[in-house]
Amino acid sequence: MQMLAIILEVLIVIVALKAAQFKKTKFAYGFVLTFGLYVLFDSARQFNLPIPQDLLHILFFIATVSALWTVWQLSQLK
Repeated sequence: MQMLAIILEVLIVIVALKAAQFKKTKFAYGFVLTFGLYVLFDSARQFNLPIPQDLLHILFFIATVSALWTVWQLSQLK
C-alpha cells in the first residue's frame, strides 16, 4: 500500500508540474512542493533512508504549510 501511495504522489507531482508550465497556474507549484516532500517522506520511511527523524518532521511540516498555502490560493480564484 505504501508503494502505491508513493507512485500516486509521484504522478501528482508530474501532473502538477505540467499544469504549472502549460496552464500557467502558480498554485500548481504548491502541489509540486507538497507532494514532492510527501514522496521524500514516504520513501525515507519505506526504504529506511538515512534521513534524521527531526529533518523528516520539518519536511512534513513544510509540506503541510505548502498544502495550506495552495488551498488558500485556490480559494482566492475567481
